[in-house]
Amino acid sequence: MYGVIIAGIGPGNPDYLTMEVKKAIEEAEHIIAFGRAGESLKSLEKEFIKVKRVDEVIDYIGRHKDALLLASGDPCFYGITDFLKAKSIAIERILPGISSFQYMMTKLKKSWQGAQFLSLHGREEDMERAKNNRLSIILTDDKNTPSQISQRLKALGAKGRIYAGYNLSYDDERIIEAEIGENFEDISPLAVVVVEDEMD
Repeated sequence: MYGVIIAGIGPGNPDYLTMEVKKAIEEAEHIIAFGRAGESLKSLEKEFIKVKRVDEVIDYIGRHKDALLLASGDPCFYGITDFLKAKSIAIERILPGISSFQYMMTKLKKSWQGAQFLSLHGREEDMERAKNNRLSIILTDDKNTPSQISQRLKALGAKGRIYAGYNLSYDDERIIEAEIGENFEDISPLAVVVVEDEMD
């Protein structure tokens, strides 16, 4: 079977690429990458087809069915895999990568078993889910920022600690800790938020 290979590139820094993904990049002739992914991996000295929108990916895959698509984080965790399947794109293989939340939890030195996962990246979720769980991990976007999430949780009566990780694994990485309800300096639209709810 021939089809696109989807490779998870982890949180962004090339230091977090798996050996399998590095080998796939070295061997691939056609490599598709969204803007930031291509920029972060330029030290690999490979030519990337840089795209900005998912429809550009589909168009390119239609012309080069043996393409390697670089996906941030793990492509099977709120990634591009389900979208491509819904468009009937043939997928040959998926190479896993470290997800941004895995990276964030190691930085916080916290276990994450039993965590509630929510993605507000391009979608909406009921924040009651985060309020009713001791540990929640949330992916953000430019509308659902860490500061906005903090305020929404406070309005629901949640109490506890909240952490926001920005530009994870990059040189300008910032991780901020606060009480639920406090405002954050929203440094980047893409962040990982960890909520520790002091449940009754």
